[in-house]
Amino acid sequence: MTSAKLPEQCETMTEVRVGVDQVDRELVALLVRRFGYMDAAARIKGDRNAVRDEARKAQVLDNVGREAAAAGLEPERLRAVWNELVEQSIAYETVRWDSLRAENR
Repeated sequence: MTSAKLPEQCETMTEVRVGVDQVDRELVALLVRRFGYMDAAARIKGDRNAVRDEARKAQVLDNVGREAAAAGLEPERLRAVWNELVEQSIAYETVRWDSLRAENR
């Protein structure tokens, strides 16, 4: 696998696309890890109602907004992306929570 150029080094759209594809692979690997934490949460939480935690969701979105602003990105754009990520994480965790309890019956 060829290493992608940094964005500021790209001179062609092919180079840009190679870089985007590499970042996407890295993001998928990170999301696999993040969803592993959702597996752990589903295992640890004793109450199905605890899967959705609006206070924690707000904290995560605030953290992302601050990180985005510090990196020079638009906080609201990344908050919107993370909102969807958190909602998908909650949906995933709910399914896992139910599945784990069904296996133990």
